[in-house]
Amino acid sequence: MDLNTITDVRLARSRADLVALCTTVVPLAGGSALFGEPQNHLEGFVDLMTLEWPALTVTPDGLDIAATCTIAELSRFPAQPGWLAHPAFFQCCTALFGSFKVWNVATVGGNLCASLPAGPMTSLTAALDGEVLIWSPDGSERRMPVTSFITGNTTNILTPGEVLRSIHLPLRALEARVGYRKIALSPLGRSGAVLLGRLERSGAFVLTVTAATVKPVQLSYDALPDADTLRADVERLDEWFTDAHGAADWRRAVSCVLADEIREELA
Repeated sequence: MDLNTITDVRLARSRADLVALCTTVVPLAGGSALFGEPQNHLEGFVDLMTLEWPALTVTPDGLDIAATCTIAELSRFPAQPGWLAHPAFFQCCTALFGSFKVWNVATVGGNLCASLPAGPMTSLTAALDGEVLIWSPDGSERRMPVTSFITGNTTNILTPGEVLRSIHLPLRALEARVGYRKIALSPLGRSGAVLLGRLERSGAFVLTVTAATVKPVQLSYDALPDADTLRADVERLDEWFTDAHGAADWRRAVSCVLADEIREELA
């Protein structure tokens, strides 16, 4: 939709150009979330795409994903030797409720910053123990897990002037076996629940629940749990919510079923 209150769009060429950010001037990347609903409080944008950050960088420690990396770029990223979790990239990209046009403009960072419960990039990066890098206005930076970055339904820890720079996925998680499950009330509807289970080489198991909860929730075990233990732990979660895409009790029930399917797959 048109944002008629925007009077200025600045093209960022360096970090120094980000000083213009404030409560009424915000970062712009793909814009699929910003232009999806009225933003009457905004007066300007600072375009991050002109910073030309490398979209995806393989490092000895894992993978760095620029906040400006598009969903399309991530979906096409080739498998790396030993990265058993790689199929989850495309699986989570296909959980995005949008056409190919959206895929080509929507960004990984934008999806995280929108902080919707059903954000598929939240599902992927949280499940793989992603860590965000945040640039602060004073020139400092801070890092934190994706599970701490998202605080609730459409809320996160960013303050005015801060920018999500990148997301790091550790090699340990990328080398793990991953099981993925998604359910929605309609074939093209927003996800009602997205669960990913990760079984590491050490035998440790981590289940990440998203879309069904207001923020990503993880259950961690030293070894693959039995069916009864996993079900009881999923049922005890209290972040379930109700909206047009599913009732809280339905989300809890289907999450228990999907969690057990993942457990059996990875076993």
